[in-house]
Amino acid sequence: MLFYRSLLACACCDAIVQAPAASRPIERGLAGPGLLAHVLVAKFADHIPLYRQSTMYAREGVELERALLANWVGVAGALLRPLVDALRRHVLAATKLHADDTPLPVLAPGNGKTRTARLWTYVRDDRASGDSTPPAVWFAYTPDRKGEHPQAHLANFSGLLQADAYAGFNAIYETGKVSEAACWAHARRKFYDLHAARPSAVTTEALRRIGELYVIEDSIRGKPPDERCATRQQHARPLLDDLERWLHATLATLSRKSDTAAAILYSLKLWPALTRYCDDGRIEIDNSAAERALRGVALGRRNFLFAGADSGGERAAAMYGLIGTAKLNGVDPEAWLRYVLTHIADHPVNRVDDFLPWNCADKFAGV
Repeated sequence: MLFYRSLLACACCDAIVQAPAASRPIERGLAGPGLLAHVLVAKFADHIPLYRQSTMYAREGVELERALLANWVGVAGALLRPLVDALRRHVLAATKLHADDTPLPVLAPGNGKTRTARLWTYVRDDRASGDSTPPAVWFAYTPDRKGEHPQAHLANFSGLLQADAYAGFNAIYETGKVSEAACWAHARRKFYDLHAARPSAVTTEALRRIGELYVIEDSIRGKPPDERCATRQQHARPLLDDLERWLHATLATLSRKSDTAAAILYSLKLWPALTRYCDDGRIEIDNSAAERALRGVALGRRNFLFAGADSGGERAAAMYGLIGTAKLNGVDPEAWLRYVLTHIADHPVNRVDDFLPWNCADKFAGV
C-alpha cells in the first residue's frame, strides 16, 4: 500500500481542498504500513531476499529498487525498536528460559568475504507445564560467540536456564542465581548420529531407553508442574537410574577414544543437569523450544546467504523475535505488524506494551 491523498477543486469558487495527511510509518515516505509489513514478513518469515522481492514487484509493474526496500527495512526496524525492548523485558522476566544460538555469516568490510557472527535466542514458553503466560522469543545479535555475550544478556536473570553444553553458559551458572537444565535431545543426537552412520547394539539400546523417557513426556504435556513432577518421579526416575548404571557399565567395555564412548561421556558429564527435569515439573525434557525458534534463521540463511553488516544482523534479530513471538501466540505476523506500524509512531512510548501480540490481537483479528 502506498499513500495517496485526493485533491478536490470546487467548480463554483475554484477552492481547492485536500484531506489532512495520515500519519506515516516513514516520514515523507510513500510506503504504507501494509506494504512495509509485507516486505518484512516476506524477508524474515518467508525468507525471500530483498532483491528477489524487487524482481517480483517489477513483474507487477511496480519499480521498487533493492536499496529502497533495504532502507524501508532499516527505518521500520528503528521504529519497532521500543517494541523489541518490551519483548526482551517480557522474556527475561521469566523464571525459566530456553537458550540457544546459531551462526550468521556477515559480510566483512573491505575484502568481500564473510565472518561468522551469532544469533542468540531466548524463549519463554511454559505452556507445556500448564502456564497461561503468553509465550515469547527474543533474539540478540553478536559479532562473535564469546561467552561474555550470553552472560551480558542474562546478567539480571535468575531462575532455570535450559540450554546445550556451551561453555559460555558456565559463568552464568556459577553466579548461583541460575540453575542449569540440560537437553536430552542433544544427548540423544550423539547416539543417533552414530546409529545413522554405523548402527550398533549400544546405539540401538541407548535410543530405545531415551525413547521411553519421551513416551512419558507425551502423557503429561500441558499438565500442572506438580502432576508432571509426580509422574516423572514414579515412571521416569527409575528409568534414568537404570540408564545411568547401563551407561557406566557400557563405558567400561569401550575404548575411551571411541565415538560411542564420547557420546556416553557427554551424557554422564551432564547427568545432574539432564535429570533435573525429574525434580521440577516446570522444566522440559529438552531444549526443543529454542531449537524451533532457530529454524526460521536456518531457512533464511540458505536464501540470503549472509547479512550485509552488523546493523543487518541486529535488524534480523529484532524481526525474528517479533515474527517468532507472533507465531508462538497464533497471530498472523503480517496482520499484527500492519496494525503496529499503522499506530506505533503516534503512540506513547511508555505504553508500547499495548502492541505486544497478546495485548492487541482483538484489534486486527480478521483484518
